[in-house]
Amino acid sequence: MNTFVDYFKRLHERNGDGFIHTCPELMACIQQIGFLPLLESGISGFAAESMMAEECRYTVFPDGSWEWPLWQWKGSVVREGDCVYGKFFAGKATFIAREWWPDFCNWRRSTHPAPEEGCIEDIILMTLREEGSMITRELRAACDFTGKNMRSKFDAYVSRLQMACRIVTEDFVYPTDKHGHEYGFGWSLLTTPERLMGEDACHCTRTPEESYLRMSEHLAQLLPDATEKQIEKLLK
Repeated sequence: MNTFVDYFKRLHERNGDGFIHTCPELMACIQQIGFLPLLESGISGFAAESMMAEECRYTVFPDGSWEWPLWQWKGSVVREGDCVYGKFFAGKATFIAREWWPDFCNWRRSTHPAPEEGCIEDIILMTLREEGSMITRELRAACDFTGKNMRSKFDAYVSRLQMACRIVTEDFVYPTDKHGHEYGFGWSLLTTPERLMGEDACHCTRTPEESYLRMSEHLAQLLPDATEKQIEKLLK
């Protein structure tokens, strides 16, 4: 089993500096290590952001404009990288390779039961299933969360549903200016994992406990400097 450090060493051998320079390299990284948070995860170095070459990191220019290749790549990674993306690790955005999704979904759904019929989270899921996919603000409006201070409350429900593996990000949608150019950080296009990958991808032949053990052992080997509590925090 290769560790996260081993992966950096292989990058160094290939690229000369040990960092990721392209979107295909990021996709390959996710497939090889299985789990990869987008930003800081609480475990030093374990984040796509930490693995990026200097030219791929967030940069602000004198005129106030900005460039962030990693952020721009995430849509392509979700569409083409054979992985799932959502707020999975302690409520933070994470890529999970398709190979590991059945185990992750199996474990999380055992600890985060399906919403009770008629509750707010159930209504959100029913709306999303009926529509297929929606950006967050459209889903919020469809669920009648339009009053004062409703945005943060609604986002909290959606985050919990992502942690429960009931909602994932299908893509990102960007507004365009009068010249047709995309701008801003984009909006998540939400859907269910069953719609995105099929029902079979959300089923696992192992028990939830077996899935947890498989994932925790994998992460412990991948991240030898991480403590048991740190790994537990990612998976709980």
